[in-house]
Amino acid sequence: MSNRIVTISREFGSGGRTIGKELAAKLGIHCYDAELLEKIAQESGFAEEYIAEHGEYAVGGRWISQALSARDYCGHSYQDELWAIQQKIILELAEKESCVIVGRCADYILRDKADCLRVFIYADMESRAKRIVEQYGEGKMTPEKRLREKDKRRAAYYQFYTDVKWGVVQNYDIALNSGALGIDRCVEILAGLY
Repeated sequence: MSNRIVTISREFGSGGRTIGKELAAKLGIHCYDAELLEKIAQESGFAEEYIAEHGEYAVGGRWISQALSARDYCGHSYQDELWAIQQKIILELAEKESCVIVGRCADYILRDKADCLRVFIYADMESRAKRIVEQYGEGKMTPEKRLREKDKRRAAYYQFYTDVKWGVVQNYDIALNSGALGIDRCVEILAGLY
């Protein structure tokens, strides 16, 4: 039997990371989120903090910023190197075991894998703003501006490396509104689909 994978793409502040961790615990399988950062750091030699900031977000929030970021004589950037390593690790994990993978374009990387449930988690702005303030505290920007900025950078990164528009429901098997359904109900629904 082949491994069963769940990939979770999410809007910033929607609780997608929490849903992934709780789903994996309920199913008795690994959830790769921070653990994925550790693996990428080990293989690349980059610091986890650098990978967390640059491994899923475009530099300036636009694909053009990504295209023009510092490149070597062959046209490769550090982000290109991280993308290649990230891709390799995600493919290896999917071959090795059933698991939940949060973010990192895993839905796209595993698009040809037969037994992969591709999930998108979203929520209304008010729910997301409340969640990020509770989780991360107040920032210099308003919560709404922080949310828009993170999502814009995430979307630009996704589009640059996949040539696919991030968050479009046709690219996923299911999209769940965690603001309306709640975290526990999202976990239940996904466990049932798994």
